Amino acid sequence: MLKEIRNYLITGLIILLPLLTTVYIILTIVNLVDGIFSPLIRLIIGREIYGLGFIITFVIILGVGIVATNVLGKKMISVGERLLTKIPIVRNIYLTTQQILDALLLKKKTDFRKVVLVEYPKEGVYQLGFLTYEGKGEVQNKSNKNVVNVFIPTTPNPTSGMLILVADEDLTYLDMTIEEGLKWVISGGTIVPESEKEEL
Repeated sequence: MLKEIRNYLITGLIILLPLLTTVYIILTIVNLVDGIFSPLIRLIIGREIYGLGFIITFVIILGVGIVATNVLGKKMISVGERLLTKIPIVRNIYLTTQQILDALLLKKKTDFRKVVLVEYPKEGVYQLGFLTYEGKGEVQNKSNKNVVNVFIPTTPNPTSGMLILVADEDLTYLDMTIEEGLKWVISGGTIVPESEKEEL
């Protein structure tokens, strides 16, 4: 009974945390915009307008989206990105955030493909990993085996981890979905995938 309640709590957190994080970020932006523009509006019209931060934030996001869809806007964004990637610390933050958003929101080919089991860091010790891409270029050319990229996530935060290159023949491909694999990692192995439950 207690184990089931714990599993329900962890599952609830997995579902709510991304939503709460999104709401928190949006509210932070709204409050920031409100703090910048409210004094100006109060100075111009003599009174405060409630909800101004939300309206301006909405207009800014909508405007950026409209600009980004036309040719001139794409060129402006491209120039801005090139400038950002030349600043040492900003470059790392910007590129990492962009890659995460591309993988999660745009569903590009950099997304996790399969859940795998790999013997790492030594014989007899196994790690749950996510196949990200087949090895290509110099890594593949200088290896006498078919090498694949595997991301090994950390518990309970799967957004951090390490990349290892493994021979495809040394991997065990699992039937669980990417979502089930992530839940297993986040919960520290306490949430058993449905396919595993059926076998028990």
